[in-house]
Amino acid sequence: MKNTPAISASISLQEAFFVWLQIGLLSFGGPAGQIALMHRLLVEEKKWVSEERFLHALNYCMLLPGPEAQQLAIYLGWLLHKTRGGVIAGVLFVLPGALVILALSALYASYQQVPLVSALFYGIKATVLAVVMVAAMRIAHKILGNALMYYICACSFIALYFFAIPFPIVILSAACIGLLKQFFISDPVDLNRAKASASTNSALIDDILTRQNSSAYDHTRPSLRRSLKVIFYCLLLWLTPLVVLSLLLADGNVFLQEGVFFSKMAVVTFGGAYAVLAYVAQQAVEVFAWLKPGEMLDGLGLAETTPGPLIMVVQFVGFMGAFRNPGSLDPMLAGTLGALVTTWVTFVPCFLWILLGGPYIESLRNNKHLAAALSMITAAVLGVILNLTIWFSSHVLFSEQRAIDNLGLNFKLPVLASIDPIALAITLSAFIAMQYYKISMIKTLVIGTILGVLVH
Repeated sequence: MKNTPAISASISLQEAFFVWLQIGLLSFGGPAGQIALMHRLLVEEKKWVSEERFLHALNYCMLLPGPEAQQLAIYLGWLLHKTRGGVIAGVLFVLPGALVILALSALYASYQQVPLVSALFYGIKATVLAVVMVAAMRIAHKILGNALMYYICACSFIALYFFAIPFPIVILSAACIGLLKQFFISDPVDLNRAKASASTNSALIDDILTRQNSSAYDHTRPSLRRSLKVIFYCLLLWLTPLVVLSLLLADGNVFLQEGVFFSKMAVVTFGGAYAVLAYVAQQAVEVFAWLKPGEMLDGLGLAETTPGPLIMVVQFVGFMGAFRNPGSLDPMLAGTLGALVTTWVTFVPCFLWILLGGPYIESLRNNKHLAAALSMITAAVLGVILNLTIWFSSHVLFSEQRAIDNLGLNFKLPVLASIDPIALAITLSAFIAMQYYKISMIKTLVIGTILGVLVH
């Protein structure tokens, strides 16, 4: 019998490497922009992953602690090229942003200002907003198949944006509605709508993985032995730096403090960076005195204007904390070490969640009860993306927001008088170019960047 070709024969690791590098370099706009970017490249342009499998992976990642966009990259990289593919995708997703934040943190510690950043990324942010808008519209068109899903999407957005209801409650509520619908009003057409859509839009990874005899399929099968190996090696990588620091340095040193604190954050940060930044800022300023009041906002500004997950702001916190408490080390060296420790313990756990849970999530793709829950989670996730899009657009297009905290409402309303007409013009032009004239995302980003630099 002729052997089925492996994944790498259809999608070379080298080609995937440069695609993940491209995603890492262009991953502006927080989770909404990063998810939109991966969807456009992997689903629409490359056709490596089907819509149904992309959303299945996204739903799982939304339930995990940590940055969901990076976890989605790890998951898709793992599907394409097994463990090494997941590692490459996850590392390249954060590496460009980590290097930029490290350099900017050093500049900030020395000069307290980095005006060059705003000049370089002014146009990029406005263009990425258009990318997010286009992707949200396309995803909504494909996945919202009935009135209930539209209702769940709208309620998810309202709960998150206007009432600041915790993210896990929103997602779990949507899952419960899906299960109840399956038990009392089962509709196989609705539950399998995404799969039917995917079958008409061929994707390489689905063609390969559905061949049960393919060796490429093995890594998606659950295995106790493999799970134990993943747990052992990921915990070894995660915790080894903390053990080394505790042995080499005295108790209470800033590096160990940062490593332990942000390891805890990696386990409880459900809902992404937005759900935990206030707590991190409070602890960093009031408890550990790593930052001065107001500096967290400066760090957040750096993270918003550079590629990579918004949670990368913790690297700035780690740098400033060690820079101000260097011990016997040079402050700049201490800051660099603090940034590396913080980044390591924040992102290594993401590989554990994905490499451990991925095979089990893949094995449940055809479970009707899981499909029912995930169909509603998909609708709720679109509400999450819409919420992130509004949050991002309010910071890109408006310079001021007014806090509303009354009658249970808890949100920030953009001040119309503070709108940036040039940023709005760049966003609308980019949206029209991609949506109606089908100009590629890369070309649009280049033009938007040039316009932004010329404006500044």
